[in-house]
Amino acid sequence: MLHARRGCFHLLDAEVTDFSTLAISDRPGAVRFGVRARPRASRSKIIGVKEGALNVALAAPPVDGEANAELGRVLAAALGVALREVIIVGGQTGKRKIVEVRGIDAATARARLCDVSK
Repeated sequence: MLHARRGCFHLLDAEVTDFSTLAISDRPGAVRFGVRARPRASRSKIIGVKEGALNVALAAPPVDGEANAELGRVLAAALGVALREVIIVGGQTGKRKIVEVRGIDAATARARLCDVSK
């Protein structure tokens, strides 16, 4: 598992996540994938992939967009893109979201997630 701490990600457990099961779709100049958000966690971390969606624990509460902002920070740091390149395009008020990340392709996104998990 990974957790965000001051913009960095650190491996917490020896659990290996198979990011090849993440359903990522290529868009012109971007990728889209599903996210299952778990707000009010003790710390923000990428947990793994479940049912084709990225499972992410968020330390922020689901109030006034705080959890969505934290999700953007976690994904931007993990994928090596600017925060402005991470956009929640669906599910802003729910736990299941569709996220678009601009400036990256599916192969690069999958590789960066795998690199961060090592």
